[in-house]
Amino acid sequence: MDQLHLWGTYAIIAATVVAYASDRWRMEIVALASLAALLALFELLPFARGERTLGAEGLIAGFANPALATVIALMIVGQGLFATDAMDKPSRAIARLGGKSARRALLVILIAAGVLSAVLNNTPVVVIFIPILAVLAAQRNYPAVRAFMPLSFLTILGGMTTLIGSSTNLLVAGVAHNAGIEIDFFDITVMGSILAVTGALYVLFVMPAMLDRATPEPKLETAKGTQFVGEIRLGAGHPLIGVVSRAGFFPELKELAPRTIIRRDVEINPPFEDTVLSEGDRLVVNTTRSALAKALARGSAEVGQRAGANDGDATPPKPAQTNYHLAEAVVAPGSRHAGRTVKNAGIESSHGVQVIGVQRKARMGRAALSEIRLEPGDTILVGGTYSAITALRYSHDLLLLEWSAEAVPRTRKAAIAFVIFAAVVAASALSLMPIVAAAIIGAVAMLLTGCLTLPEALRAFDGRIYLMVGASIALATALEATGGARMIAEGAVAAFAGQSPAVVLSVLFAVIALTTNVLSNNAAAVLFAPIAINAADALGAPREAFLGAVIFAANASFATPIAYQTNLLVMGPGHYSFADFVRCGAPLVAIIWLTFSLIAPWYYGL
Repeated sequence: MDQLHLWGTYAIIAATVVAYASDRWRMEIVALASLAALLALFELLPFARGERTLGAEGLIAGFANPALATVIALMIVGQGLFATDAMDKPSRAIARLGGKSARRALLVILIAAGVLSAVLNNTPVVVIFIPILAVLAAQRNYPAVRAFMPLSFLTILGGMTTLIGSSTNLLVAGVAHNAGIEIDFFDITVMGSILAVTGALYVLFVMPAMLDRATPEPKLETAKGTQFVGEIRLGAGHPLIGVVSRAGFFPELKELAPRTIIRRDVEINPPFEDTVLSEGDRLVVNTTRSALAKALARGSAEVGQRAGANDGDATPPKPAQTNYHLAEAVVAPGSRHAGRTVKNAGIESSHGVQVIGVQRKARMGRAALSEIRLEPGDTILVGGTYSAITALRYSHDLLLLEWSAEAVPRTRKAAIAFVIFAAVVAASALSLMPIVAAAIIGAVAMLLTGCLTLPEALRAFDGRIYLMVGASIALATALEATGGARMIAEGAVAAFAGQSPAVVLSVLFAVIALTTNVLSNNAAAVLFAPIAINAADALGAPREAFLGAVIFAANASFATPIAYQTNLLVMGPGHYSFADFVRCGAPLVAIIWLTFSLIAPWYYGL
């Protein structure tokens, strides 16, 4: 019966990996199918080996795994940074080190992350740099898909170079200590640095081109550089009051290009010679969606239809303090809003959203935003609550562009979000508390302080990762309980027992590297460390060489997203599929294996 469970587990794992890599089915379906197959196998045919039993309770325990809870909580913390735009200024400061080149700025950030991960656990390092890279990609119009997977891989490579760079290293050191072998802080640095530099060359200069073929982000291109006609009203205390034009322009307006200035119902058209902006002025501007979002976040833009309204009208909502989103919609042919001005179209009363800007391929006059007459095919930028935006999906008058909804950053909460984020990283890096505790406390703090709304936090939760990790832990549990993992390890070593120590070392590295991408890095390290020590003693080879193979191979967690926690952290922001990791990560595993196989015999004197 034990053999049936063993080979049944092998078959389920093989089918699951093939299904993930094929991309023919959704990850959630494959994960649930693999879990269901395991439950059927171990419940219909009860498993018992000595005092060890395994049933439904043990198989689904992975859904309460601390590593999984950590990833989910860190996603929510990261969403809090995005919602408040907290990393905008730090990202710009770091990006300036790379000059005007987006690629050079990216290289600076990635190399810094790799170096930092040598002295810090790589999970908090990735948490630090994910929002920085996200903002840099948006600022420099750089494909985000090229940034996040290299970030994870470089921090893993950097973590190979010192004892504290990865929890895997510490686990192997603990097993070695029990066997009377001491691994000091820099004992793995030379070999680890050789592997890290070799792998980094591939990650930085080869992998970006491969990532261009990665699964595209499931989001319509909203053309952040596309120009909308919007309107800004200079109320009391507005920072632009008193700004003087120079050579016909207003340099202080930056991305906001004035079309006309309406002052007490009188239009002032360009060129603006010696014009001073005054309280009550209404600026009709050509600008981008992102610039309007920033203006709304600062409270410096009057919301759409309200612009130009009478002073006695109701005060519009403050986007920076509410669940306020921007989205794009197209005026449909036959829409009841077509032919009416923005002010009289009744969009706010009908749909609960406000018109922030209008985009039209044909030239528009210099009229105020409220006086623009809508035409079929116009793209309008609307603002409102998330529920009001999503309700537009059912409208036949305004056709919502799916995936175009984005929250207006709560910039007034940016400092609070940054402090929460820094506290989570510091608590983890300084070992003040387990990272799972720090991450969950940080996620709750983001909600309680208003940096993040509950719907936004729920949207940060990635169901793909939750189901995939929980099901993968169930597979690893079954593989360990049935003895399948140990059989692979001992069988591989025994099969090459008559070969030279260099050959056995290379084979051991390859088997561990394959196992760590299915079982998890820490499980592979704990499983193979005793086997490596026994193999070294049997061959009369240095134990340090074989323990080094365990450390470096268990860290070669590049070929699947489930292999390492940092891979899971970047999977959502990078919108990667399982197949993306296989295609880009498997060559890196092979490079690390070949490099170790060539250098290790010389380095360890085999």
